[in-house]
Amino acid sequence: MINYNYLIDFKLTAETTYDSWITATCKTEGFSIHELNYIFCDDAYLLKINQDYLQHDYLTDIITFDYVSGKNVSGDIYISIDRVMENAKEFNVSFDNELKRVMIHGILHLMGYSDKTDTATAEMRAKEEEKIKLFHVEQ
Repeated sequence: MINYNYLIDFKLTAETTYDSWITATCKTEGFSIHELNYIFCDDAYLLKINQDYLQHDYLTDIITFDYVSGKNVSGDIYISIDRVMENAKEFNVSFDNELKRVMIHGILHLMGYSDKTDTATAEMRAKEEEKIKLFHVEQ
């Protein structure tokens, strides 16, 4: 089950299309979805989570809480829409593309991918691009 929670004035269009894409992404890695919660929020909300739970005092675009059991994906994925908009401008990509990248980034973390080293980050970026392409196939 995939749930979308909106704490700001933002809403995904065609949630079922996102459901299909996320489910397909998990299947390509040998995982299935048990319970996944996306929480869309603003910078202030995500900064507070970053400070309270991770002891980090800086803005971020995503924080993922992992509740995965075996090959069953479960987790809470908090996404700052403010950061996604800023990143889209900074990287000169569309908001939709950046949002998909961030959404799938959280899923990749839940499936064991890391971005703690340069090599791991390069692999994560390649996987993000691969999975974003699946979205277009699903439409």
